[in-house]
Amino acid sequence: MDTIDPNSPKEIGWIEIICGCMFSGKTEELIRRVRRAQIARQKVMIFKPRIDSRFSKDRIVSHSEQSFISTLVDDASEIPALAADAQVIGIDEGQFFKENLVSICEELADEGKRVIVAGLDQDFRGRPFEPMPQLLAVAEYITKTLAICVVCGNPADRTQRKSRTSIERIAVGAADLYEARCRKCFDPPKE
Repeated sequence: MDTIDPNSPKEIGWIEIICGCMFSGKTEELIRRVRRAQIARQKVMIFKPRIDSRFSKDRIVSHSEQSFISTLVDDASEIPALAADAQVIGIDEGQFFKENLVSICEELADEGKRVIVAGLDQDFRGRPFEPMPQLLAVAEYITKTLAICVVCGNPADRTQRKSRTSIERIAVGAADLYEARCRKCFDPPKE
């Protein structure tokens, strides 16, 4: 299902957020949206933070192994110059960027670009994962995706870190380090 109203205003930009826990299909949804934009003959560009090299250095890759060519950046401030000709800009793993991602996305949308950001809305402790909450506040369209809890099978919106030894907020990993959990089965680390 598309989140964009077919009667939406033309010739203006906007921000779309795809958020949720790990394994909920955020990157897959981002890929679906940019592929549809390509079908509509729009120029698209995808960006991801250099820190995320789990599956590929030059592609965003979903856990279902869908992929799309992307550009690695160290900071969101690099995106406007690289995406000058793009009409649709996708940004994966938004939670790995600094706070300036918010102003960059607003700047791009103000220039008439469609900006789609996918990222975790909560960290492994179940707390808002900046800068995603700030992006949610300024976005025109928001989609929250859910995974399946690996413990009980209920809808999951939390990311459980399997290792209790790592306390850093950012620890890049996949099924080796994380799993999806529902509210009932989520067991965050004690402070």
